[in-house]
Amino acid sequence: MSETKQNQPVPPIERDIIATLAAPGWRYWLALLASVAVVAWGGWSWSLMLRNGMGLTGLNAPVMWGALITTFVFFIGISHSGTLVSAILFFTRSPLRASIGRSAEAMTVIAIMTAGLYPVIHMGRSWLAFWLMPYPNQRELWPNFHSPLVWDVFAVSSYVTISALFVYMGMLPDLTLLARRIKGWRRPLYKVLSLGFAGTDSEWNIFEKAYPIFAGIAIPLAVSVHSVVSWDFAMTLMPGWHSTIFAPYFVAGAIFSGLAMAVILLAFLRKGYKLDTYIRLEHFDLMAKLLLAMSLIMSVVYVTEFFLAVFRGAPAERDLFIWRATGRYALVYWLVIVCNCVIPLLTFSAKVRRHLGWMIFVATAVTIGMWFERFMFIVTTLAHNYDPFAWGFYMPTLTEAAVCFGGLGWFAMLFLLFIKIFPCVSVAETLQGEPAAAHPELEEDAAATSATEVQHA
Repeated sequence: MSETKQNQPVPPIERDIIATLAAPGWRYWLALLASVAVVAWGGWSWSLMLRNGMGLTGLNAPVMWGALITTFVFFIGISHSGTLVSAILFFTRSPLRASIGRSAEAMTVIAIMTAGLYPVIHMGRSWLAFWLMPYPNQRELWPNFHSPLVWDVFAVSSYVTISALFVYMGMLPDLTLLARRIKGWRRPLYKVLSLGFAGTDSEWNIFEKAYPIFAGIAIPLAVSVHSVVSWDFAMTLMPGWHSTIFAPYFVAGAIFSGLAMAVILLAFLRKGYKLDTYIRLEHFDLMAKLLLAMSLIMSVVYVTEFFLAVFRGAPAERDLFIWRATGRYALVYWLVIVCNCVIPLLTFSAKVRRHLGWMIFVATAVTIGMWFERFMFIVTTLAHNYDPFAWGFYMPTLTEAAVCFGGLGWFAMLFLLFIKIFPCVSVAETLQGEPAAAHPELEEDAAATSATEVQHA
């Protein structure tokens, strides 16, 4: 072995990322325990709904969709931002992707796994959820393929498949590294998942050709899938829903809410695992600019939608939009305006964009505002439709709120488990162009040298 190989240093990114997979501290266990407790609360509330029926919810005759479907659309929106943004950053060769890509992709898969629970819960008889799938059966019964709800099944299934393959393929080089560096029960897992990837020139050549294909599929799929979700509403004749603006409106809202959630998760990783070197304030500055741009787009959508409804729409639609701003749900309407249109304007200031506390505040406000935005356009339309005799009022019950918070706990729990099993920052992309990334044998020699030095010490 040459002297150069013996003295080859282990890249700091490898040491730092492997350190995040070490035994967790008390803060991690506290966060995990809190998320598990919220999941247990939500699961118990769901069990009450299964045993006693949907009468435990606040759903009624005019408002048959409420907080559960609101949470479904909310998590679908979050899921569609992660992979979409990561793929776009990949094609633009942005240095931002190496730091935020892995977390954004994991957020996508976990969020869509969370979103898929809520239509099943909303069914009431959740054990019959398989009826939505077109499986061969003796009775020759099939789903109604004209229903946008059945379109959701296919759209969400295809998107979670592509997103999972996208994040998995991106982790192959890192899994190979972990299979050599990590000991214990995780080493066999990494060896199996790495699929024998050794980092040879031919393997890298195939990897660099295949990975852009998945990224290219993910971008149009993300746009089309969230457009399909918007058609759940736009294909009806209800006032406030029957509009061609819904597809771009939903896609913009998905990117907006997903960026806000990504800011919160990256802030947690930066502070909790001391990854300041890789998740820098410059990254938050760029994400804040993207967040501000999407906020301005959403503001234009709100103004356009309101203007068309009041000055050019049908009387029922005009009455609906005025009622949103002045009626029983006026507090929700103005909360949405403040959280999504006013508070993000703080990011015009460079000090706010580079201050972690302020960015967490803005991102949290946007996340809250986007959930209530979904609640507003779903509930108000159903509560104030064409027939004044059918007008009503809906308020979620504590049981519904518990199930919704349970989904948030489920999302947090899965993300906490993910970052303790898999690297939260892409080592391979950070090391791209360095000798250690292209020649894994140097990494092995460096690891052996480091182990020898530790033993002698």
